[in-house]
Amino acid sequence: MSEMQAKYRVDQTAKADAGKPKLTLVPRQIIYDIAKIREYGNKKYGGPENWRTVEKERYQDAAFRHFLAYLDDPNGVDKESGLRHLWHLACNIAFLCEMEKRGVKNESI
Repeated sequence: MSEMQAKYRVDQTAKADAGKPKLTLVPRQIIYDIAKIREYGNKKYGGPENWRTVEKERYQDAAFRHFLAYLDDPNGVDKESGLRHLWHLACNIAFLCEMEKRGVKNESI
């Protein structure tokens, strides 16, 4: 790295990205896996935004069911969808993360 590149990297003059998440650190496979579940869900439930109408507790329950199934068989697939339990778990966790960001409350927690 040149002296100029080092200077700009530190002082953010050329590109201000200090404090922003470094998304290249996220393993890309999880994005593909969640997309497979979302495509299945869109076909089954008729739309990409339907998940937003479901109560938080139901995603918690689904995540827990898929996690237990994954623990029983790390390569296991959901009987209904034919897709891996781990992918379903990741998708349910993604929904819960989005709900947490939006401040969705769940009285049962």
